Amino acid sequence: MPVFETIFLLMLLLLSVPVLVFAIQVAIALPPARRQQASSGYRPSIAVLVPAHNEAAGIAATLRSIQAQLQRGDRVLVVADNCIDGTAAAAMETGAETIERNDASRRGKGFALDFGVRHLTLRPPEVIVIVDADCLLHSGALDLLATRSLAVNRPVQALYLMQSPPGAGLKTKVAEFAWTVKNRARALGFQRAGLPCQLMGTGMAFPWPLIERAELASGHIVEDLKLGLDFARAGQAPLFCPEALVTSVFPTEAEGVRTQRMRWEHGHLGVILRDGPRLLLESLRTANPDLFALTIDMCVPPLALLTLLVLATCLLGMLLWAVTGNPLPWSAALIDPAILGLAVLMAWTRFGRGILTFRHLAYAPIYALSKIPLYVKFLVRRQVEWVRSHRDLP
Repeated sequence: MPVFETIFLLMLLLLSVPVLVFAIQVAIALPPARRQQASSGYRPSIAVLVPAHNEAAGIAATLRSIQAQLQRGDRVLVVADNCIDGTAAAAMETGAETIERNDASRRGKGFALDFGVRHLTLRPPEVIVIVDADCLLHSGALDLLATRSLAVNRPVQALYLMQSPPGAGLKTKVAEFAWTVKNRARALGFQRAGLPCQLMGTGMAFPWPLIERAELASGHIVEDLKLGLDFARAGQAPLFCPEALVTSVFPTEAEGVRTQRMRWEHGHLGVILRDGPRLLLESLRTANPDLFALTIDMCVPPLALLTLLVLATCLLGMLLWAVTGNPLPWSAALIDPAILGLAVLMAWTRFGRGILTFRHLAYAPIYALSKIPLYVKFLVRRQVEWVRSHRDLP
């Protein structure tokens, strides 16, 4: 077989791995969920840690959603981190315990979390639940997360969904669908297969002994992804709790959306390239199936990028078919787009009908094309520092 054909087939094989992982996760998630029994067993003492950077406009709503679920002996701690607005004052007005951190040289959510955990060592709870300052913790979520985390002695992750604001455009709706597929469908598929899930940054519960010794203090722009992999390496990979719900809303400002997506996607791609091969080899060497599963899951790129890669490979295959007049091996490039397209359609049928119409779903490839500049920027000037997304003013 000519060298070029061999290279082409190897490229297809490599791309087929994330496509198949994506499709399998979605397929397993399709059947309706069984009704789960209410949380039972010992209910631990809880501290809810809320890292906040310039969140004065919305933090009160977040704290009210948390405080409605607290019981005697629980506490909520807000870390107002490098704030230049009234975040601390807004938090204290709700009655939340509030501490301030000011260190311009050490910026990022990881430093704020570490600061809060160190403060809680004076009177540690049995379980810490982390909730971002722009999120709402839905009814019953706190008990579910804390009880399960203590029972299994592992981190437990709530279902975290981003929702479109009123009047949002089609791009935001497509982004909401992609988020739902990633955080709901794919995580649910792994859960039903008996596998762990990634930490999602908010709605995360940890038994105190685990979070106390975790390496939190970093400016990593996807600190949640790194933390989940660290726990998996230690044999305590996070578990998914889809019955506990945490929600947030996409920014309406175009700049807010842009910076948010760039931080998430550049951080994710950076971890794939830097840590993916190493973690795969480590998982095989140490016979750690949870680490293997999370690493394979992590190596599935964002849906828009995966779509672009599959379409580009397909177009290349069709071009080579036309030039050579020989359908083999170039026609093999049709397999990945067929599998990916079917998986996305299944995900929309089960999880996306309330977000997008079928007609709007057809816009998804155009949405993927619109993100090419974001991925080009990753190659030429990737974002490596934590930057807060711009949000709406009150």
